[in-house]
Amino acid sequence: MSDGNDFLRSMSIATSGLRAQAGRMRVISENIANADSTAKTAGGDPYRRKVPTFSSELDRTLDSRVVTLGKIKPDNSDFRVKHEPGNPAADANGNVKYPNVNSLVEMTDMREAQRSYEANLNIISATRRMIQRTLDILKA
Repeated sequence: MSDGNDFLRSMSIATSGLRAQAGRMRVISENIANADSTAKTAGGDPYRRKVPTFSSELDRTLDSRVVTLGKIKPDNSDFRVKHEPGNPAADANGNVKYPNVNSLVEMTDMREAQRSYEANLNIISATRRMIQRTLDILKA
């Protein structure tokens, strides 16, 4: 039979997943928001897509592995280039660099993050129900 620490561990691990996915969604939102931005100076580089990473660390108080949002790394793929000679961000050849953000990829990543967030939320809800049932049995 499990003790109360198992419930606490489950909730803490799921909470770390919630935090990590919320951070991931923040990065994705920033990417989407900047998808069509240009550089402030003619010929300059625009916003560069960011890629969130995750890491696992030991929570010593619970003796459990939890997930954290790791480093936010730049996506070093090429910028999109459009020929727009009238644009203030155009270089000497009339080309404008746009961020290396693909909105379709970002939306796919957002759905994946949302599903993972919901799964962690379901774990917390199920754990709370189990705790409540245990308390109800002990009261009877």
